[in-house]
Amino acid sequence: MTMAMDDLATGPNPANRADPIDILLAQAQSRVAELIPVRHARMSATPFTFYRGAAAVMSADLAATAHSGVMTQLCGDAHLSNFGVFNTPERRMIFDLNDFDETAPGPFEWDVKRLAASFVVAGRQNGFGEKATRKHAREVAKSYRKWIAASVQQSTMDCWYARIDTQEMITEIGSMLDTSREERAVRGLRKAQHRNSVRSVSKLCTIGDDGTVRFRSDPPLLVPVSEIFNGPHADVLADRVDQRLRDYRSMLPDHIRALFDQFAMVDVARKVVGVGSVGTRCWVVLFHGARNDDPLFLQVKEAQRSVLDDFIPTQQYPNQGQRVVEGQRLLQAASDLFLGWTSGLDENGEKRDFYVRQLRDGKGSVVIEALTEEEMKLYARLCGRTLAQAHARTGSRLDIADYLAGAKAFPDAIADFSLAYADLNERDHATMLDAIRSGRIETRDLV
Repeated sequence: MTMAMDDLATGPNPANRADPIDILLAQAQSRVAELIPVRHARMSATPFTFYRGAAAVMSADLAATAHSGVMTQLCGDAHLSNFGVFNTPERRMIFDLNDFDETAPGPFEWDVKRLAASFVVAGRQNGFGEKATRKHAREVAKSYRKWIAASVQQSTMDCWYARIDTQEMITEIGSMLDTSREERAVRGLRKAQHRNSVRSVSKLCTIGDDGTVRFRSDPPLLVPVSEIFNGPHADVLADRVDQRLRDYRSMLPDHIRALFDQFAMVDVARKVVGVGSVGTRCWVVLFHGARNDDPLFLQVKEAQRSVLDDFIPTQQYPNQGQRVVEGQRLLQAASDLFLGWTSGLDENGEKRDFYVRQLRDGKGSVVIEALTEEEMKLYARLCGRTLAQAHARTGSRLDIADYLAGAKAFPDAIADFSLAYADLNERDHATMLDAIRSGRIETRDLV
Protein backbone atom coordinates (compact mmCIF):
# COMPACT_ATOMS: atom_id res chain seq x y z
CA MET A 1 0.00 0.00 0.00
CA THR A 2 1.47 3.36 -1.04
CA MET A 3 0.94 6.30 1.27
CA ALA A 4 0.68 10.04 1.07
CA MET A 5 2.75 12.09 3.50
CA ASP A 6 -0.35 12.69 5.63
CA ASP A 7 -0.56 8.95 6.32
CA LEU A 8 3.02 8.61 7.54
CA ALA A 9 2.04 8.94 11.19
CA THR A 10 -0.56 6.18 10.99
CA GLY A 11 0.29 3.02 12.86
CA PRO A 12 -1.25 -0.45 12.71
CA ASN A 13 -4.82 -1.04 13.79
CA PRO A 14 -4.53 -2.78 17.18
CA ALA A 15 -7.72 -4.73 16.51
CA ASN A 16 -6.30 -6.34 13.36
CA ARG A 17 -2.79 -7.18 14.54
CA ALA A 18 -1.36 -10.67 14.85
CA ASP A 19 -0.77 -11.84 18.41
CA PRO A 20 2.83 -10.80 19.24
CA ILE A 21 3.34 -13.93 21.35
CA ASP A 22 2.31 -16.11 18.39
CA ILE A 23 4.97 -14.37 16.30
CA LEU A 24 7.67 -15.01 18.92
CA LEU A 25 6.64 -18.64 19.36
CA ALA A 26 6.76 -19.15 15.59
CA GLN A 27 10.32 -17.83 15.55
CA ALA A 28 11.24 -20.25 18.33
CA GLN A 29 10.43 -23.28 16.18
CA SER A 30 13.72 -23.04 14.25
CA ARG A 31 15.93 -22.14 17.23
CA VAL A 32 17.82 -24.07 19.91
CA ALA A 33 15.02 -25.15 22.25
CA GLU A 34 17.00 -24.89 25.50
CA LEU A 35 17.87 -21.25 24.76
CA ILE A 36 14.34 -20.02 24.01
CA PRO A 37 13.57 -19.43 27.74
CA VAL A 38 16.74 -17.29 27.89
CA ARG A 39 15.49 -15.21 24.97
CA HIS A 40 12.10 -14.75 26.60
CA ALA A 41 13.72 -13.75 29.90
CA ARG A 42 15.88 -11.13 28.23
CA MET A 43 12.98 -9.72 26.22
CA SER A 44 10.61 -9.59 29.18
CA ALA A 45 12.92 -7.49 31.39
CA THR A 46 11.63 -4.09 30.19
CA PRO A 47 9.61 -2.59 27.32
CA PHE A 48 12.94 -1.60 25.73
CA THR A 49 14.39 -5.12 25.82
CA PHE A 50 11.09 -6.38 24.40
CA TYR A 51 11.38 -3.84 21.58
CA ARG A 52 14.94 -4.94 20.83
CA GLY A 53 13.82 -8.54 20.41
CA ALA A 54 10.57 -7.84 18.59
CA ALA A 55 11.78 -6.92 15.11
CA ALA A 56 9.46 -9.57 13.66
CA VAL A 57 6.49 -8.06 15.49
CA MET A 58 7.21 -4.57 14.21
CA SER A 59 7.84 -5.79 10.65
CA ALA A 60 4.35 -7.30 10.60
CA ASP A 61 2.94 -4.01 11.92
CA LEU A 62 4.77 -1.90 9.33
CA ALA A 63 3.65 -4.20 6.54
CA ALA A 64 0.04 -3.69 7.60
CA THR A 65 0.24 0.08 7.01
CA ALA A 66 0.60 2.17 3.85
CA HIS A 67 4.15 2.87 2.73
CA SER A 68 5.98 5.36 0.53
CA GLY A 69 6.84 2.95 -2.28
CA VAL A 70 10.39 4.33 -2.24
CA MET A 71 12.56 1.25 -1.81
CA THR A 72 16.10 0.93 -0.53
CA GLN A 73 18.28 -1.66 1.21
CA LEU A 74 17.09 -1.71 4.81
CA CYS A 75 19.00 -2.56 7.95
CA GLY A 76 15.74 -4.18 9.02
CA ASP A 77 16.42 -3.68 12.74
CA ALA A 78 17.70 -0.12 13.02
CA HIS A 79 17.04 0.53 16.70
CA LEU A 80 19.38 2.82 18.61
CA SER A 81 21.40 0.01 20.21
CA ASN A 82 22.36 -1.38 16.79
CA PHE A 83 24.68 1.56 16.15
CA GLY A 84 28.19 1.77 17.54
CA VAL A 85 31.89 2.19 16.96
CA PHE A 86 34.35 -0.29 15.49
CA ASN A 87 37.70 -0.41 13.74
CA THR A 88 37.91 -0.36 9.96
CA PRO A 89 40.44 -2.59 8.17
CA GLU A 90 42.64 0.53 8.01
CA ARG A 91 42.48 0.69 11.86
CA ARG A 92 40.41 3.85 11.92
CA MET A 93 37.55 3.91 14.41
CA ILE A 94 34.21 4.91 12.92
CA PHE A 95 30.58 5.12 14.02
CA ASP A 96 28.05 3.17 11.97
CA LEU A 97 25.28 0.59 11.89
CA ASN A 98 26.54 -2.70 13.28
CA ASP A 99 23.74 -5.29 12.99
CA PHE A 100 22.43 -6.64 9.70
CA ASP A 101 20.73 -9.94 10.53
CA GLU A 102 17.43 -8.66 9.09
CA THR A 103 18.76 -6.68 6.12
CA ALA A 104 16.59 -6.76 2.99
CA PRO A 105 15.07 -4.28 0.52
CA GLY A 106 12.05 -2.34 1.67
CA PRO A 107 10.42 1.11 2.03
CA PHE A 108 13.03 3.54 3.36
CA GLU A 109 10.81 4.87 6.15
CA TRP A 110 10.56 1.46 7.85
CA ASP A 111 14.14 1.88 9.09
CA VAL A 112 13.45 5.48 10.09
CA LYS A 113 10.34 4.47 12.03
CA ARG A 114 12.07 1.62 13.88
CA LEU A 115 14.94 3.93 14.82
CA ALA A 116 12.78 6.86 15.91
CA ALA A 117 10.38 4.69 17.93
CA SER A 118 13.34 3.10 19.72
CA PHE A 119 14.29 6.53 21.06
CA VAL A 120 10.84 6.94 22.56
CA VAL A 121 10.86 3.46 24.11
CA ALA A 122 14.38 3.89 25.51
CA GLY A 123 13.71 7.46 26.63
CA ARG A 124 10.69 6.40 28.65
CA GLN A 125 12.83 3.78 30.36
CA ASN A 126 15.30 6.54 31.24
CA GLY A 127 12.48 8.51 32.85
CA PHE A 128 12.11 11.16 30.13
CA GLY A 129 8.71 12.76 29.63
CA GLU A 130 6.62 12.80 26.47
CA LYS A 131 7.89 16.22 25.38
CA ALA A 132 11.52 15.03 25.48
CA THR A 133 10.93 11.65 23.84
CA ARG A 134 8.89 13.25 21.06
CA LYS A 135 11.71 15.70 20.49
CA HIS A 136 14.21 12.82 20.23
CA ALA A 137 12.11 10.95 17.68
CA ARG A 138 11.68 14.15 15.73
CA GLU A 139 15.46 14.75 15.77
CA VAL A 140 16.01 11.34 14.19
CA ALA A 141 13.73 12.17 11.26
CA LYS A 142 14.95 15.74 10.95
CA SER A 143 18.58 14.64 10.84
CA TYR A 144 17.79 11.84 8.40
CA ARG A 145 16.03 14.24 6.04
CA LYS A 146 18.88 16.77 6.28
CA TRP A 147 21.61 14.25 5.47
CA ILE A 148 19.66 12.60 2.65
CA ALA A 149 19.34 16.04 1.08
CA ALA A 150 23.07 16.63 1.61
CA SER A 151 23.94 13.31 -0.06
CA VAL A 152 22.28 14.43 -3.29
CA GLN A 153 24.82 17.25 -3.50
CA GLN A 154 27.71 14.78 -3.26
CA SER A 155 29.32 12.91 -6.11
CA THR A 156 28.52 9.21 -6.27
CA MET A 157 32.01 8.27 -5.08
CA ASP A 158 32.04 10.84 -2.27
CA CYS A 159 28.70 9.48 -1.11
CA TRP A 160 30.07 5.92 -1.16
CA TYR A 161 33.14 6.82 0.88
CA ALA A 162 31.32 9.02 3.42
CA ARG A 163 31.88 7.83 6.97
CA ILE A 164 31.70 9.21 10.51
CA ASP A 165 35.15 9.11 12.04
CA THR A 166 34.96 9.01 15.83
CA GLN A 167 37.45 11.83 16.16
CA GLU A 168 35.17 13.94 13.98
CA MET A 169 32.25 12.84 16.14
CA ILE A 170 33.98 14.06 19.31
CA THR A 171 34.89 17.32 17.60
CA GLU A 172 31.30 17.87 16.44
CA ILE A 173 29.40 16.99 19.60
CA GLY A 174 32.07 17.54 22.23
CA SER A 175 31.59 21.29 22.12
CA MET A 176 27.90 20.75 22.86
CA LEU A 177 28.65 18.80 26.04
CA ASP A 178 30.17 19.94 29.28
CA THR A 179 33.77 18.93 29.98
CA SER A 180 32.94 15.92 32.13
CA ARG A 181 30.66 14.46 29.46
CA GLU A 182 33.25 14.97 26.73
CA GLU A 183 35.87 13.22 28.85
CA ARG A 184 33.43 10.35 29.45
CA ALA A 185 32.85 10.00 25.70
CA VAL A 186 36.59 9.94 25.01
CA ARG A 187 37.12 7.30 27.72
CA GLY A 188 34.40 5.18 26.17
CA LEU A 189 36.02 5.33 22.74
CA ARG A 190 39.42 4.43 24.17
CA LYS A 191 37.86 1.46 25.96
CA ALA A 192 36.30 0.28 22.68
CA GLN A 193 39.65 0.58 20.89
CA HIS A 194 41.09 -2.02 23.25
CA ARG A 195 38.27 -4.52 22.72
CA ASN A 196 40.19 -6.96 20.58
CA SER A 197 41.11 -10.62 20.46
CA VAL A 198 43.87 -10.28 23.06
CA ARG A 199 41.44 -8.78 25.58
CA SER A 200 38.85 -11.43 24.68
CA VAL A 201 41.16 -14.18 25.92
CA SER A 202 40.89 -12.93 29.50
CA LYS A 203 37.11 -12.53 29.22
CA LEU A 204 36.18 -15.74 27.40
CA CYS A 205 38.98 -18.22 28.04
CA THR A 206 40.97 -20.07 30.66
CA ILE A 207 44.71 -20.62 30.43
CA GLY A 208 46.11 -23.93 31.65
CA ASP A 209 49.37 -24.42 33.51
CA ASP A 210 50.94 -25.46 30.22
CA GLY A 211 49.75 -22.28 28.53
CA THR A 212 46.91 -24.01 26.68
CA VAL A 213 44.02 -21.62 25.99
CA ARG A 214 40.44 -22.93 25.96
CA PHE A 215 36.99 -21.39 26.22
CA ARG A 216 35.70 -21.13 29.76
CA SER A 217 32.42 -22.77 30.75
CA ASP A 218 29.56 -20.42 31.69
CA PRO A 219 26.38 -22.25 30.68
CA PRO A 220 24.12 -21.45 28.99
CA LEU A 221 25.79 -18.20 27.86
CA LEU A 222 29.12 -19.74 26.86
CA VAL A 223 29.49 -23.50 26.52
CA PRO A 224 32.55 -25.26 25.04
CA VAL A 225 31.56 -27.69 22.32
CA SER A 226 33.05 -30.55 24.34
CA GLU A 227 30.35 -29.99 27.00
CA ILE A 228 27.45 -29.93 24.54
CA PHE A 229 28.34 -33.17 22.83
CA ASN A 230 30.57 -36.04 23.81
CA GLY A 231 31.90 -39.23 22.29
CA PRO A 232 31.08 -39.80 18.61
CA HIS A 233 28.66 -36.85 18.54
CA ALA A 234 31.48 -34.48 19.49
CA ASP A 235 33.65 -35.84 16.67
CA VAL A 236 30.82 -35.43 14.17
CA LEU A 237 30.21 -31.83 15.23
CA ALA A 238 33.95 -31.06 15.11
CA ASP A 239 34.05 -32.36 11.54
CA ARG A 240 31.03 -30.22 10.63
CA VAL A 241 32.58 -27.08 12.10
CA ASP A 242 35.81 -27.83 10.26
CA GLN A 243 33.92 -28.27 6.98
CA ARG A 244 31.99 -25.05 7.65
CA LEU A 245 35.26 -23.16 8.02
CA ARG A 246 36.73 -24.75 4.88
CA ASP A 247 33.68 -23.58 2.92
CA TYR A 248 34.06 -20.13 4.46
CA ARG A 249 37.73 -20.06 3.49
CA SER A 250 36.89 -20.90 -0.11
CA MET A 251 34.76 -17.77 -0.55
CA LEU A 252 37.36 -15.37 0.87
CA PRO A 253 39.36 -13.18 -1.53
CA ASP A 254 42.85 -14.53 -2.13
CA HIS A 255 44.64 -11.93 0.01
CA ILE A 256 42.30 -12.47 2.99
CA ARG A 257 42.59 -16.23 2.55
CA ALA A 258 46.37 -15.90 2.77
CA LEU A 259 45.94 -14.03 6.06
CA PHE A 260 43.38 -16.53 7.39
CA ASP A 261 45.72 -19.43 6.58
CA GLN A 262 48.24 -18.05 9.08
CA PHE A 263 45.90 -19.04 11.91
CA ALA A 264 45.12 -22.48 13.31
CA MET A 265 41.85 -23.44 15.03
CA VAL A 266 42.17 -24.11 18.77
CA ASP A 267 38.69 -24.37 20.30
CA VAL A 268 34.97 -23.87 19.62
CA ALA A 269 32.11 -22.83 21.92
CA ARG A 270 28.44 -21.91 21.63
CA LYS A 271 27.74 -18.34 22.72
CA VAL A 272 24.49 -16.54 23.50
CA VAL A 273 24.45 -13.05 21.99
CA GLY A 274 22.07 -10.10 22.03
CA VAL A 275 18.35 -10.23 22.75
CA GLY A 276 16.45 -11.02 19.56
CA SER A 277 19.21 -13.35 18.33
CA VAL A 278 19.11 -15.64 21.35
CA GLY A 279 18.32 -19.18 20.28
CA THR A 280 19.89 -18.90 16.85
CA ARG A 281 23.03 -21.00 16.59
CA CYS A 282 26.08 -18.89 17.32
CA TRP A 283 29.55 -20.39 17.58
CA VAL A 284 32.74 -18.63 18.57
CA VAL A 285 35.99 -20.08 17.28
CA LEU A 286 39.41 -19.42 18.79
CA PHE A 287 42.44 -19.46 16.50
CA HIS A 288 46.05 -18.63 17.17
CA GLY A 289 48.73 -17.41 14.82
CA ALA A 290 52.44 -18.14 14.86
CA ARG A 291 52.49 -17.77 18.67
CA ASN A 292 50.05 -18.91 21.32
CA ASP A 293 49.66 -15.28 22.43
CA ASP A 294 48.51 -14.30 18.93
CA PRO A 295 44.73 -15.01 19.09
CA LEU A 296 41.91 -14.45 16.63
CA PHE A 297 38.24 -14.90 17.55
CA LEU A 298 35.67 -15.44 14.81
CA GLN A 299 31.92 -15.54 15.35
CA VAL A 300 29.99 -18.01 13.18
CA LYS A 301 26.40 -16.87 13.57
CA GLU A 302 23.30 -18.45 12.09
CA ALA A 303 21.47 -16.39 9.49
CA GLN A 304 17.78 -17.22 9.17
CA ARG A 305 15.24 -15.62 6.85
CA SER A 306 14.87 -11.88 7.38
CA VAL A 307 11.80 -10.83 9.35
CA LEU A 308 10.97 -8.74 6.27
CA ASP A 309 10.83 -11.73 3.92
CA ASP A 310 7.13 -12.44 4.43
CA PHE A 311 6.12 -8.91 3.47
CA ILE A 312 8.30 -7.61 0.63
CA PRO A 313 10.09 -9.04 -2.42
CA THR A 314 13.67 -9.89 -1.48
CA GLN A 315 16.86 -10.95 -3.20
CA GLN A 316 16.96 -14.72 -3.56
CA TYR A 317 20.43 -15.50 -2.28
CA PRO A 318 21.28 -19.22 -2.08
CA ASN A 319 22.60 -18.63 1.45
CA GLN A 320 21.02 -16.40 4.12
CA GLY A 321 24.51 -15.63 5.38
CA GLN A 322 25.31 -14.15 1.99
CA ARG A 323 22.18 -11.99 2.28
CA VAL A 324 23.48 -10.58 5.57
CA VAL A 325 27.02 -10.03 4.25
CA GLU A 326 25.96 -8.37 0.99
CA GLY A 327 23.53 -6.10 2.84
CA GLN A 328 26.20 -5.17 5.36
CA ARG A 329 28.76 -4.39 2.68
CA LEU A 330 26.25 -2.18 0.91
CA LEU A 331 25.05 -0.23 3.94
CA GLN A 332 28.16 -0.04 6.11
CA ALA A 333 30.89 2.48 5.36
CA ALA A 334 33.61 -0.09 6.13
CA SER A 335 33.19 -3.77 6.89
CA ASP A 336 35.11 -6.43 8.77
CA LEU A 337 38.13 -7.89 6.98
CA PHE A 338 36.96 -11.45 7.73
CA LEU A 339 33.29 -10.95 6.83
CA GLY A 340 31.97 -13.96 4.93
CA TRP A 341 29.41 -16.73 4.87
CA THR A 342 29.12 -20.49 4.99
CA SER A 343 26.60 -23.26 5.62
CA GLY A 344 26.53 -26.64 7.30
CA LEU A 345 24.50 -29.27 9.09
CA ASP A 346 23.28 -28.65 12.63
CA GLU A 347 23.10 -31.09 15.51
CA ASN A 348 19.99 -32.65 13.92
CA GLY A 349 21.48 -32.95 10.47
CA GLU A 350 19.50 -29.98 9.08
CA LYS A 351 21.19 -27.45 6.78
CA ARG A 352 21.82 -24.06 8.37
CA ASP A 353 23.26 -20.86 6.90
CA PHE A 354 25.83 -18.75 8.75
CA TYR A 355 27.79 -15.55 8.41
CA VAL A 356 31.27 -15.05 9.83
CA ARG A 357 32.93 -11.99 11.35
CA GLN A 358 35.45 -11.11 14.02
CA LEU A 359 33.99 -11.35 17.49
CA ARG A 360 35.64 -8.15 18.69
CA ASP A 361 37.58 -5.58 16.74
CA GLY A 362 37.41 -2.30 18.62
CA LYS A 363 33.65 -2.63 18.90
CA GLY A 364 31.76 -0.47 21.37
CA SER A 365 28.29 1.00 21.85
CA VAL A 366 26.61 3.79 23.76
CA VAL A 367 25.24 2.93 27.19
CA ILE A 368 21.70 4.10 26.48
CA GLU A 369 20.61 3.94 30.11
CA ALA A 370 23.28 6.49 31.09
CA LEU A 371 22.23 9.20 28.61
CA THR A 372 20.70 12.47 29.74
CA GLU A 373 17.93 14.14 27.74
CA GLU A 374 20.43 16.40 25.99
CA GLU A 375 22.80 13.56 25.22
CA MET A 376 19.93 11.50 23.85
CA LYS A 377 19.02 14.35 21.52
CA LEU A 378 22.57 14.51 20.19
CA TYR A 379 22.64 10.75 19.80
CA ALA A 380 19.34 10.89 17.87
CA ARG A 381 20.88 13.34 15.43
CA LEU A 382 23.94 11.14 15.02
CA CYS A 383 21.92 7.98 14.39
CA GLY A 384 19.61 9.77 11.95
CA ARG A 385 22.64 10.99 10.01
CA THR A 386 24.23 7.55 10.03
CA LEU A 387 21.08 5.86 8.75
CA ALA A 388 20.75 8.46 5.98
CA GLN A 389 24.33 7.87 4.87
CA ALA A 390 23.74 4.11 4.84
CA HIS A 391 20.64 4.45 2.66
CA ALA A 392 22.41 6.96 0.41
CA ARG A 393 25.14 4.42 -0.37
CA THR A 394 22.53 2.21 -2.06
CA GLY A 395 21.79 4.64 -4.86
CA SER A 396 18.28 5.32 -3.56
CA ARG A 397 19.18 8.75 -2.28
CA LEU A 398 17.71 10.63 -5.29
CA ASP A 399 14.32 8.93 -4.94
CA ILE A 400 14.27 9.37 -1.16
CA ALA A 401 15.32 13.01 -1.44
CA ASP A 402 12.62 13.66 -4.05
CA TYR A 403 10.01 12.12 -1.79
CA LEU A 404 11.15 14.22 1.18
CA ALA A 405 11.66 17.46 -0.77
CA GLY A 406 9.48 20.10 0.78
CA ALA A 407 8.08 17.57 3.25
CA LYS A 408 8.36 19.72 6.34
CA ALA A 409 5.83 17.47 8.07
CA PHE A 410 8.14 14.45 7.89
CA PRO A 411 9.76 14.87 11.34
CA ASP A 412 6.43 15.52 13.05
CA ALA A 413 4.76 12.56 11.34
CA ILE A 414 7.59 10.23 12.37
CA ALA A 415 7.42 11.57 15.93
CA ASP A 416 3.65 10.99 16.09
CA PHE A 417 4.08 7.42 14.83
CA SER A 418 6.88 6.79 17.33
CA LEU A 419 4.86 7.86 20.36
CA ALA A 420 1.89 5.73 19.28
CA TYR A 421 4.09 2.73 18.56
CA ALA A 422 5.83 3.02 21.93
CA ASP A 423 2.37 2.75 23.53
CA LEU A 424 1.69 -0.36 21.46
CA ASN A 425 5.06 -1.83 22.43
CA GLU A 426 4.26 -1.33 26.12
CA ARG A 427 1.02 -3.25 25.67
CA ASP A 428 2.89 -6.04 23.88
CA HIS A 429 5.40 -6.20 26.72
CA ALA A 430 2.54 -6.48 29.21
CA THR A 431 1.05 -9.25 27.07
CA MET A 432 4.36 -11.10 27.29
CA LEU A 433 4.41 -10.79 31.08
CA ASP A 434 0.86 -12.20 31.17
CA ALA A 435 1.97 -15.09 28.95
CA ILE A 436 4.82 -15.84 31.34
CA ARG A 437 2.55 -15.78 34.38
CA SER A 438 0.05 -18.09 32.67
CA GLY A 439 2.74 -20.55 31.61
CA ARG A 440 2.16 -19.95 27.89
CA ILE A 441 5.84 -19.15 27.48
CA GLU A 442 8.77 -20.19 29.63
CA THR A 443 11.66 -18.10 30.90
CA ARG A 444 14.97 -18.97 32.47
CA ASP A 445 16.39 -16.80 35.23
CA LEU A 446 20.16 -16.47 34.79
CA VAL A 447 20.83 -14.54 38.00
